[in-house]
Amino acid sequence: MLDGLVDYGYIGLFIASYLAATILPFSSEAVLTGILIMGGNPWLSILIATIGNWLGGMTGYYLGRLGKIEWIEKYLKINKTKIDKVTQRLNKKGAYISFFSFLPIIGDIIPVALGYMRSNVYIVSLSMLAGKLFRYLLIMYAYKGFANFIK
Repeated sequence: MLDGLVDYGYIGLFIASYLAATILPFSSEAVLTGILIMGGNPWLSILIATIGNWLGGMTGYYLGRLGKIEWIEKYLKINKTKIDKVTQRLNKKGAYISFFSFLPIIGDIIPVALGYMRSNVYIVSLSMLAGKLFRYLLIMYAYKGFANFIK
């Protein structure tokens, strides 16, 4: 399936990045790397991947903000116990913790929990955007380093 998304170029990258920020197991990193291997513009790719992943994270935030635990459990497959646990940990950290929403496993839960807590949307939004950008910059530079290494 990831090969198919690479074939769609930047649109496929956006879709993969958006879906990767939800509970769906997608690898936007693989699609980004595929686009770079095919000669895609690195900075445009970073921009598209970052915006797609950020919008996916903000979708989770707003679903959490709705506060419908039944929906979160049914559609996002995140149970209330896990949200309560993450919420308790995030209570002391604040909205800036959304920077780390790019992390595997817990990264999908952080925006939902912050939305559920009604954290400041502006801080969450900007911190999350910075974290997502950081993630894709790391991937791009790792790819460039590896590409230069094998030449």
